[in-house]
Amino acid sequence: MARMRAVDAAVLILEKEGATQAFGLPGAAINPFYSAMRAHGGVKHVLARHVEAASHMAEGYTRAAAGNIGICIGTSGPAGTDMITGLYSASADSIPILCITGQAPVARLDKEDFQAVDIASIAAPVTKWAKTVLEPAQVPGVFQKAFQLMRSGRRGPVLVDLPIDVQLAEIEFDIETYEPLPVAHPRATRAQAEKALAMLNAAERPLIVAGGGIFNADAADRLVEFAEIVGVPVVPTLMAWGVLPDDHELMAGMVGLQTSHRYGNATMLESDFVLGIGNRWANRHTGSVAKYTEGRTFVHVDIEPTQIGRVFAPDYGIVSDAGAALDAFIEVAREWRDEGRLTDRGVWAKECQQRRATMQRKTNFDAVPLKPQRVYQEMNRAFGPDTRYVTTIGLSQIQAAQLLHVYKPRHWINAGQAGPLGWTLPAALGVATAVPDSTVVALSGDYDFQFLIEELAVGAQFRIPYIHVVVNNAYLGLIRQSQRGFEMDYHVQLSFDNINAPEVNGYGVDHVKVAEGLGCKAVRVFEPDDILPALEKAKALAQEFSVPVVVEMVLERVTNVSMGTELDNVVEFEELAERGEDAPTAIALLD
Repeated sequence: MARMRAVDAAVLILEKEGATQAFGLPGAAINPFYSAMRAHGGVKHVLARHVEAASHMAEGYTRAAAGNIGICIGTSGPAGTDMITGLYSASADSIPILCITGQAPVARLDKEDFQAVDIASIAAPVTKWAKTVLEPAQVPGVFQKAFQLMRSGRRGPVLVDLPIDVQLAEIEFDIETYEPLPVAHPRATRAQAEKALAMLNAAERPLIVAGGGIFNADAADRLVEFAEIVGVPVVPTLMAWGVLPDDHELMAGMVGLQTSHRYGNATMLESDFVLGIGNRWANRHTGSVAKYTEGRTFVHVDIEPTQIGRVFAPDYGIVSDAGAALDAFIEVAREWRDEGRLTDRGVWAKECQQRRATMQRKTNFDAVPLKPQRVYQEMNRAFGPDTRYVTTIGLSQIQAAQLLHVYKPRHWINAGQAGPLGWTLPAALGVATAVPDSTVVALSGDYDFQFLIEELAVGAQFRIPYIHVVVNNAYLGLIRQSQRGFEMDYHVQLSFDNINAPEVNGYGVDHVKVAEGLGCKAVRVFEPDDILPALEKAKALAQEFSVPVVVEMVLERVTNVSMGTELDNVVEFEELAERGEDAPTAIALLD
């Protein structure tokens, strides 16, 4: 049996479990752990500029590819509390990340030692497990259990807190015989699959609502196969956008109060049956439960038993991993198809396609300052189906989800339930670290971009290229639109006359100079005809210099983006597309 420091055992376990990418900041209380990473060399590390950003980088890394588990590391006290937002975001969206914090020596806990805080108690509500390890011999078992918990059931984050004396203590440990603990998921039975499909088969206008649990189960291909066998149109939630290509004949559009398509809402309101798989009935998807459920029968499949009935009581619930449920559904559906028992959905599917072909929003505007719709139109032209978009919250995210196109799983990466400002930039760095050969495009409003703007230096230092489109209206746009109901425009303007940058025309912060000062490249766009050339230039700059490239789009100050209070009451503030030339990059052209 080998004798080693507890931190050496921990790092060897990380390598054995396949978690080999960390983001963080060293410090006195976590330096022993860093010394173990340096000694063994199997865990790569990116030095963040802010510890919250490290947690979002870990999230982006995990979300980018099936099986990934990002690691975020910080010293004691404020480093741990800084990472709470990332743990909350990961927990809310069922994303497994491992947070490792340093801690004061065991003997000084509860003695108000420097930077000593009960981080396990603080993190408990936003993690699957948070543990301060008090005995060195427990370190291997704690890390082993951490990985089992992160991967089992509804995925989620874990925090492991290591007092410095526990890190340094020597223990007996044999990595050669270490084995990960078995991971268990509930599985739908044959009887459950038959009942769910019988209910679907009896419906006249059924839909499948696909949630982010399908990505967690790495089951997007099975979702598409099942939908094609039964011929039922699919509504992806925002967390599952890309589960099937936007141009797939069964893509019915997204549904909701904000990040939705007009045709998606119209199709949902026409449906009479919904099979939800791996989704949580988020309120911005449903609007009021009464309107959403009116006249429809529901089957809900979720890996977490307490999710069934949390928002509303379905007519039938199945506790199952999404992939396992789809395996059972496909098996039954194939048999019924071969026996001629499946209902033909051709007419219903064509009705859904017709709505998609006629209910478009206009994007082709030539105004100066820029209208945001034109920005997304040109992004559709500049970026192909392999592009991975990263964003979090705000009018930028809402309208982008209405107008951009996504064609592959994990190519729309979004902080869904938490939606923390500042998330986009570090998450994009995590995504680009995970998939270095992919085109990664982040999208932010100016305020989201400013929250953790210092992380651009991380991309410059570690040569992590990606493109960051900043749509700048010098406003807290979503909050300003929300304040309309209060007849005010109060503390939401970010504009000011920048004495050092008159060229920004009163829009305040000079994002180009800031980006360049942090070691990146940047381009500013004022004219609509310059949008596409600027995006093409950004691609070339990212490839040439291997750093983040910021493309700032100077927008009109006020745009009210389509949204509403109910699925049948989404307000369209702008004129709608009437001809193909009004929306030239729409999936289905008007003429």
